[in-house]
Amino acid sequence: MTRITVLGSSGQIGAYLTKYLRDKGHDVREFDIANGEDQDMTKIPNCDLHARIATSEFVFFLAFDVGGSHYLQKYQHTFKFIDNNTRMMANVFGYLEQYKVPFVFASSQMSNMSYSPYGVLKRVGELYTKSLSGLIVHFWNVYGIEKDMEKAHVITDFIRKGFESLNDEGVGAVQMMTDGQEARQFLYAEDCCEALETIMDNYDKFKTDDPLHITSFEYTTISKVAEIITKLFFGEGKIVTFLCGDSKDEVQKDKKNEADKFITSWWKPKVSINDGIKKVFEEMKNDWI
Repeated sequence: MTRITVLGSSGQIGAYLTKYLRDKGHDVREFDIANGEDQDMTKIPNCDLHARIATSEFVFFLAFDVGGSHYLQKYQHTFKFIDNNTRMMANVFGYLEQYKVPFVFASSQMSNMSYSPYGVLKRVGELYTKSLSGLIVHFWNVYGIEKDMEKAHVITDFIRKGFESLNDEGVGAVQMMTDGQEARQFLYAEDCCEALETIMDNYDKFKTDDPLHITSFEYTTISKVAEIITKLFFGEGKIVTFLCGDSKDEVQKDKKNEADKFITSWWKPKVSINDGIKKVFEEMKNDWI
């Protein structure tokens, strides 16, 4: 049993990871502002954060002020967004340096995009991590149940909007942001948790400064995601149409990556995109039906 602190334990991945590791018998301590102001990682100094890291055997640094495309478009250029994430990183990395705790920092495939404040901030986090000999992971479109729907990512956003659009006859329509032709590598959250546990268990074997890619390594278009969700609604006797937009996704169109040999030697994803979306849909529909 390992004493683990999950920073950002109420976020999408953090919530799944906390439950997953506890089910495996680990001593998992949550830390997230959703649990109270004393767990605000932007507060410098933070005595509770200090004590939590000091007594940890491993830390997953998943916390960040972030959300899906809608959220980033609206907030990533604001002072509050930049200040929150800068303070959080200075705080957390300072305590990690002080106590030499092994850790994983959750970065993003956007960390090399200089035009994105979010990407630049994640790049700063990677530099901190390298200086402390931690490990960097890049999550590629992890999906699952999300508590904060204002920050929802595409799959949960589509399902929620599908339910919200339904009229009394069970018919609705959802307007997509783009033409839907962009392809992404979607990974179900429970597969992501298994990958993170694998990295923790083999921490000393991952001697690399390069980010470890946690992804399904299979591309699915946004239009295909909409098609899968449409069929799930039809199975409930509902008709939801997804309307393509005119714009194209210029952010991820050229972002391709190959299977990471450091990861796939020990771990491979198990849940298909169809099965994963169905799991999320079945959980979310309970809030609407």
